[in-house]
Amino acid sequence: MNNTDNKDWLFEITPKNNFFSLNFKEIWQYRDLLFLFVKRDVITVYKQTVLGPLWYLIQPLFTSVIFTIIFNNVAGIKTEGLPSFLFNLAGITMWNYFAACLNGTADTFKTNASIFGKVYFPRIITPLSVVISNLMKFGIQFLIFIGFYIFYYFDGYNLTLNLSILFFPVLIVIMGILGLGLGMIISSMVTKYRDFSYLIAFGIQLLMYLSAVMYPMELVKSKLPSYGWVVEYNPLAYIIETSRYMLLNFGHISLSGLLYTFTFTIIVFFVGLLVFNKAEKSFIDTV
Repeated sequence: MNNTDNKDWLFEITPKNNFFSLNFKEIWQYRDLLFLFVKRDVITVYKQTVLGPLWYLIQPLFTSVIFTIIFNNVAGIKTEGLPSFLFNLAGITMWNYFAACLNGTADTFKTNASIFGKVYFPRIITPLSVVISNLMKFGIQFLIFIGFYIFYYFDGYNLTLNLSILFFPVLIVIMGILGLGLGMIISSMVTKYRDFSYLIAFGIQLLMYLSAVMYPMELVKSKLPSYGWVVEYNPLAYIIETSRYMLLNFGHISLSGLLYTFTFTIIVFFVGLLVFNKAEKSFIDTV
């Protein structure tokens, strides 16, 4: 067999030397594959179910009803004249996007091991596709929120918007990046420590109760001042609280809290990219 010099190859695939590598040009070259992954995530999840995409709507609606009964009617949490159901639906709609991004990216290596072992493409495409596909699901759930918003508005409730609503898309991007960063960190750890995959569902459920999804942040500070710091240091709580202010004019915007959230998100994303690129080199031997 004749030896072939490296210069005779058109492309040579080697491990990344730069841990922080995020080649946008290469991602753009594989945009068709990214679209196919997005299409797969959107269509195949509920392809063989009875209700299909209606599950996108059933889950937030039923959760909002349960939260309204337990936290507002039984526990007596006040929403300052706003419909309790709409208050909870706003928080749950935002939370569902983050939870879906984190859940979907947390098993990236384990779920796509068979594909990664056969063909080359930028591995970052798979978690990116999860974030984008979940953005479409978020859009469907957000339309439901708008529908109930209009219903309560014509029902006589004092619902007003403010100019901060213009920055609402930025809030969605921050939440998606945060879910992507945390998901890449967890997916890299799952390749060696399978226990993390069993703790994800429990951890996300616990995190929801610490993210001010079903209560205002001020309530924790006033009722449980000794434990209020747990919520204050949670960047997700500021995202949920700010989204309610933008959508329902409820509460207030904490600029220091948003600055902390943005900084935390950027750090988590780059740490996630670091460990993701590092795990990419050897995950096939451990998965």
